[in-house]
Amino acid sequence: MAHALVRPRIGCSEIHRQGERVVLRRAVRGIRMAVNVPVAAFLGVALRLIPGADAGPDVVAVSLEHRDPALSVPLYSAAHNDDVVAEWQLWARVFGLPLLVADPSGALREPFQRIGGVRVRPAAPRRRRRNAIKARRPTILLRRRPGIMPDLPLVHRGEREIIARN
Repeated sequence: MAHALVRPRIGCSEIHRQGERVVLRRAVRGIRMAVNVPVAAFLGVALRLIPGADAGPDVVAVSLEHRDPALSVPLYSAAHNDDVVAEWQLWARVFGLPLLVADPSGALREPFQRIGGVRVRPAAPRRRRRNAIKARRPTILLRRRPGIMPDLPLVHRGEREIIARN
């Protein structure tokens, strides 16, 4: 099967098929160049609110943010807010980068609390099906529930202790 040679436009971006690098095509003073940037060099996938021109509707944009603003790549933009959050989360999942929100001043922050590369949220219950070592672990441990202490512990004073003795 013959592949047609497609000439990319100057100023466009390409995302590598495995999602491990982004190729930015630029022209600097008339010299065409392709900048190959690894995805790990990007800060995250940002959600920005861009004010509309001449009292028009505001535009919500999703972009791949880099420390150098010239290397940031726009991914999606829409005048309506219906699918923007889904696109934002989809691109972050594809690249394996954190979600970011741009403040009105332009500063980027994370919308959810994280520890390292892990987002903090309540622990999910363990799933034990189809596990290689499932048969080696007792299932009673999954059924046990921790005891609940009452707010005021019950204390018996002035009573005789009953002990079974042989």
